[in-house]
Amino acid sequence: MGQNPINLIVRFLLEIIAFVALGAWAKAQFLGLLGTTLMILIPLLAAIAWGTFNVKGDPSRSGKAPVQVPGMVRLLIEFAILGAATWALFTFNPTYGWVFGVVTLLHYILSYDRVVWILKR
Repeated sequence: MGQNPINLIVRFLLEIIAFVALGAWAKAQFLGLLGTTLMILIPLLAAIAWGTFNVKGDPSRSGKAPVQVPGMVRLLIEFAILGAATWALFTFNPTYGWVFGVVTLLHYILSYDRVVWILKR
């Protein structure tokens, strides 16, 4: 299962945009200290989940798995974070949400070999 470098870059950008979108959404929804705290906390928790719960041997994730999970669990984590980011972007501007959602979907279609590999784990 070789990963195309361009697709890996797209995936990295999707992750970063997702974390930023989740933080921006939290800040926009809540006032004052709560908004600032959630702006930091929500993306931080998402990033921790993203980096911690992995499928052992996933070459797109360096093969390391601090906490090993079944492939379906890993995909659910990815879909939950990217889906929440898509929704968050929709709250700012539907076009942002559509673009992010479509790019995310195309990424997973082009990464079908990884998705199949993960589902078998």
